[in-house]
Amino acid sequence: MSPVRALLLAAILALVAISASLHPDMAAAGELPRIEALSVAGGENLWHTENEFRLTWNPVPTAELATVDSVDYRIRDRSGNVLGPTIRSGSAGQELRQVHIPAAAGLGTAVPGRYAVEVWFEGDGSEGTHASAALLFDDIRPASVGARSSAEWIRAGSAALIEIEHPTAPLPPSGIRGYAVALDHGSGAVPCAGPDSCSEAETDLRSGTEGDSISLGPLFEGTNVAVVVAVSGAGLRSEVASRTVLHVDGSAPEVALSGAPQGWSSRPVILTALATDSQSGTAAAGPSGPQTSIAVDGGLPVQARGGAVTTVARGDGIHRVTFYGRDAVGNSGESHPDSATIRIDETAPVLAFAKSQDPSEPERIEATVVDALSGASQTSGSIAVRAAGSSVQFTRLPTRVSAGKLTAIWDSDSYPVGSYEFRAKGYDDAGNSAETGRRLDGSRMVLANPLKRTTQIEFGFGGRQMVWHRCNRGPGGTRCHRETIAAFERRPAVRTAPFGRGVPVAGRLTSASGSPLPGQPIELTETFAAGAATATRTTTVQSGPDGSFLAHLPPGPSREIEVGFAGSRLLTRSRGRTIRLAVRTALRFHASTTTAAIGGAPVVFSGQIAHAGAAIPTLGRPIELQFRVGDSPWSEFRTVQTDAAGRFRYRYTFSDDDSRGVRFQFRAYAPAQPDWPYEPGFSHPLAVTGR
Repeated sequence: MSPVRALLLAAILALVAISASLHPDMAAAGELPRIEALSVAGGENLWHTENEFRLTWNPVPTAELATVDSVDYRIRDRSGNVLGPTIRSGSAGQELRQVHIPAAAGLGTAVPGRYAVEVWFEGDGSEGTHASAALLFDDIRPASVGARSSAEWIRAGSAALIEIEHPTAPLPPSGIRGYAVALDHGSGAVPCAGPDSCSEAETDLRSGTEGDSISLGPLFEGTNVAVVVAVSGAGLRSEVASRTVLHVDGSAPEVALSGAPQGWSSRPVILTALATDSQSGTAAAGPSGPQTSIAVDGGLPVQARGGAVTTVARGDGIHRVTFYGRDAVGNSGESHPDSATIRIDETAPVLAFAKSQDPSEPERIEATVVDALSGASQTSGSIAVRAAGSSVQFTRLPTRVSAGKLTAIWDSDSYPVGSYEFRAKGYDDAGNSAETGRRLDGSRMVLANPLKRTTQIEFGFGGRQMVWHRCNRGPGGTRCHRETIAAFERRPAVRTAPFGRGVPVAGRLTSASGSPLPGQPIELTETFAAGAATATRTTTVQSGPDGSFLAHLPPGPSREIEVGFAGSRLLTRSRGRTIRLAVRTALRFHASTTTAAIGGAPVVFSGQIAHAGAAIPTLGRPIELQFRVGDSPWSEFRTVQTDAAGRFRYRYTFSDDDSRGVRFQFRAYAPAQPDWPYEPGFSHPLAVTGR
């Protein structure tokens, strides 16, 4: 009670007391004060969750006051029935504390609901005027409610709407004030601070049970959880909160471009923009649903529903392609589209051979490749050749490709004399190709072979001159005469040499007109006969001031000798004749005695075959042992086999009396063998006389 009200009540009671003392009869006839403005603390229409109320009022004195002994009250239910006895309070003030609704029979607690309280003053055996106020008691929590998003996916930045199902009956007596909502991002958020109640401010939707949807405003991209409880009129909330997942998509689709070449294209390019979205998706869903767009060079975009759209970029030049997508909730990349550059060159390059040959390198064939857009290819291109006027296919030459140029070295020495035409094929970086058989001035690319100065080689045994002994065998013996040969073509193509002796060879390199060609490398190639330890040997010599050259061939097996000049940038390749050096097999031969007793000890013949530069097999080589008497022909009397070192041995006994006093000649003979790199050879003859 306020101090002003307390003073006022004290003054009234004092006046009543004075009037009673001065006028006893008049006091007996006085009236009790009236109770006005009876109210429940917190508000008459406020539902209480606890069964305890505080009542306040304003006492209004009458003209003639009676003595107030107590304040009485009683509780009535909604039907007006009095519940329990009248409660008398000794207080005569302006409030009643701890007013409780009586417990229901058999329950032990008050039943939630709407009640009325009557309050009056009592004194001098009479009751004052009754005042009434409503008591609203509800401690029942509402049932949980269901909630769902109005859409499977929500666009970030747009209002998120959830629809709330009505709580199941029976509703709390206080009804449903509304609903409280909180957004949980994983932190365990709840709608209200209290453990079981929500304040008016915490009740987000205050439309009773009729309020069945609420906007949550813009949400963060990703997964949001709306936590919803129903709030009763008394402020109690659902014991179990409803959790509704809200999927929010704030990103435009990712769009990839397929069909775009890495470099230049030689034809129109078919381009497909493919949009993907891991959230609301890009599946086609009508005109307002997902859409993919692509545009070339700023033109009107080609659009298609869903996640794919195709267009064609065509025409020479560099094209800018832009593309973007729109997902199911409307996120679009239109304001910041992706882009790519497409390069198209459908025009072939221009080719031409050089206007003329380089005199210092006539075999070098060059062609230029020009392309104004994509540029000449630095990896592809070729130059080919064929006999002029023929219909045979061109033969491709090894070609070096550089920026805008094709270069080939034509090995004209490998082609017969005649005219030859050339074809160049070039490419640009887009893959377009062109061919030409013309020079820069428009003339045909035809060359007459030989292009270079023609060379020739003279070659033969001997040095600058060859001394040749020509021998003839007759009745009077063998006669030889010495002959000196200067001209190489007159020298023999085959020469026989004894084992272990080297021979000189010589020659001359000249032009076709006979002019000497000094300072040029000449290759001598020796190809040894089968069975030699070395198959070939090459020696290089230099031509002298007069074009001549000289080489000394080391000893060794039989062989063929070839001579050649590989040519140069200005001189043709040439080869001389092939000559053959035949080397005789060398044999050592011995006899154990020069006389042999008829029927006595045998004569031991022994010897060895020389095998430098050749291998003797494990089984050895065959050696024929021959004899003769006088000038008669040689006759074989035994063939023996050497060991792996080439040695042989044979014991021969003279047993015929006719041999007594006869002088015999003996020798060893090595016959020709297919895998032996020496010519047949004889040993020196030995004489043995029978006795």
